[in-house]
Amino acid sequence: MSTSPTSVVVTGLGATTPLGGDVPSTWSALLAGRSGVRKLDWDNVDELPVRFAAQLAVDPAESIPRAQLRRLDRSQAIALIAAREAWRDAGFAPPVRRAKSAKPVEAEPGADEGFRVDGDRLGVVVSSGIGGLHTALNSYDVYKEKGWARVSPFTVPMLMPNGASGHVGIEFGATAGSHALVSACASSGEAVGYAIDMIRAGRADVVICGGTESCIHPLQMASFGSMRAMSTRNEEPERASRPYDKNRDGFVLGEGAAVMILESEEHARARGAKIHAIAAGCGYSNDAYDIVLPDPSGAGQAKAMLRALEDGGLTPEDIVHVNAHATSTPAGDIAELASIRAALGDVADRLTVTGTKSMTGHLLGGAGALESVITILTLREGLVPPTANLEDMDDEVDLDVVRGEPRAIPDGPAAALNNSFGFGGHNVSVAFRRAV
Repeated sequence: MSTSPTSVVVTGLGATTPLGGDVPSTWSALLAGRSGVRKLDWDNVDELPVRFAAQLAVDPAESIPRAQLRRLDRSQAIALIAAREAWRDAGFAPPVRRAKSAKPVEAEPGADEGFRVDGDRLGVVVSSGIGGLHTALNSYDVYKEKGWARVSPFTVPMLMPNGASGHVGIEFGATAGSHALVSACASSGEAVGYAIDMIRAGRADVVICGGTESCIHPLQMASFGSMRAMSTRNEEPERASRPYDKNRDGFVLGEGAAVMILESEEHARARGAKIHAIAAGCGYSNDAYDIVLPDPSGAGQAKAMLRALEDGGLTPEDIVHVNAHATSTPAGDIAELASIRAALGDVADRLTVTGTKSMTGHLLGGAGALESVITILTLREGLVPPTANLEDMDDEVDLDVVRGEPRAIPDGPAAALNNSFGFGGHNVSVAFRRAV
């Protein structure tokens, strides 16, 4: 395997998901094959076509003060939670709050502990596919019921899709640049790719990157339900997300955030950082086929995978595993398997595939980041989480989909792909290499 001129490594991981409030608890639940999907406890929920979702395992209020939460959309709050975990995991000193006046800068407790990053060499790329949906809808309700004067002055910053990236950048003093790419369910996959490019281009030494989504709301349940895109297995929600199963009937909506710290390898090694994996490269394409449906040939998705290999200096023979987009839709799962075979050829016969949305639900714009974290852990720990609820394999599945129990992958040099595909035809594949 060869590396790009500027090798980019992953030194920090953070997440809050339907399976746990951090990375270790989420990973443990994945290996156990545990579902984070539950029935919703809303009033009048029985009026909806879909009455379940994968909500967060840990309420953001447990770690963010109430006063701060009032100024954050839920999607922004959980992005901060994930970013803080990733920052600590990377071994960086707690951030120093920038002064907004002539007063001295105030340091957080423990600010002298850990490596301090130059803000001008620190960037942020945190994406969301939808942004502050709860804020937008709830604020409009306030306007209708109580008048314009009762609408919060923080409404616009709370609903804008770049709000999460903005808040993360403010918290950590990232002045090299703050970005938010929006491409539906491929959004945070693109965020990882953009972060790699920022470091390679010399714009930053360190980038906080990832994605967030929190839009479990009656409007979303109704609209996706009207599209017939979601599972309606209301009597057994924990078994509803079942990629590759003959009886799959749609995806399950989830919420959560995942964030990674990417660094140039030179910067990471100079400070003695632990390295989880190498962020080898990223590939993109567009189906240009339909605003919702994937191209059934899988041609565009295959192009994204091949471009990720090229960008990362990899060959198909280097790939041992694919964390598939695998949403549990009848058409999408099979199209992706066709694309994997088209991209990797005969290598596809010996690699493992998994669909972890079977347990986390579909985090939409946050999915690519969370599944990147899972792919990194798979390489680091040498274990592939199983695809849950896969009881009767679809006859069209011709690849080795892991189910039942976690599966070990070979020791030594190895690489894996994480696929993220979004409405609009957006295709992103991120390649990671094992750190050896």
